Amino acid sequence: MKNKKIWLSLATLLLVFILAACGGNDETSHENADTDSGAQENIDMNEEESGTKEGMDHPGMQHSGSGEVPEGLAEAENPTYPVGSKVIMHADHMPGMNGAEATVSGAFNTTVYSVTYTPTTGGEPVKNHKWVIHEEIENAGAQPYKPGDEVILTADHMEGMKGATATIDTAKQTTVYMVVFTDTKTGEKITNHKWVTEDELSPVE
Repeated sequence: MKNKKIWLSLATLLLVFILAACGGNDETSHENADTDSGAQENIDMNEEESGTKEGMDHPGMQHSGSGEVPEGLAEAENPTYPVGSKVIMHADHMPGMNGAEATVSGAFNTTVYSVTYTPTTGGEPVKNHKWVIHEEIENAGAQPYKPGDEVILTADHMEGMKGATATIDTAKQTTVYMVVFTDTKTGEKITNHKWVTEDELSPVE
């Protein structure tokens, strides 16, 4: 009888040890799972942030240009900033532009528009795109367009822009400039960027 009690006690202790060991493994498993989950959350967050930054960089935008201008575009006779002038840009059409020092590579008198359009490649509408000039609109006549007018774009500043139907948001007669500058974000040299308006520039002090 005494031996039976001893064996029963030993069996009970053994069962307690086994349960304790299982519980410890479960905790370890939960900790590992939590660690793995945290690591995955960090990866997802990094991917999300990366995607946001990429989205800010206007994918498909033609930052540099050939220097060719639309037919009929008149050179400015006495621009505030002649070709070769050093200027500071105060435009944020794309990251790395605002505050950059630029060199004027062309100056032209025209009507400049901000427009909203849906890319021919699909996707969400591009709102208040700056800038498109009068000579970059299909079958443009002598008279400038007014806000609310619907036009067809011939500009190809961005992927899906050429041939797109657009609505004029704003219109103003001014001098527009082509510029060469170094992107303050990437260090890339941008040549003959189109367009920057006169009120988006100031002289280098």
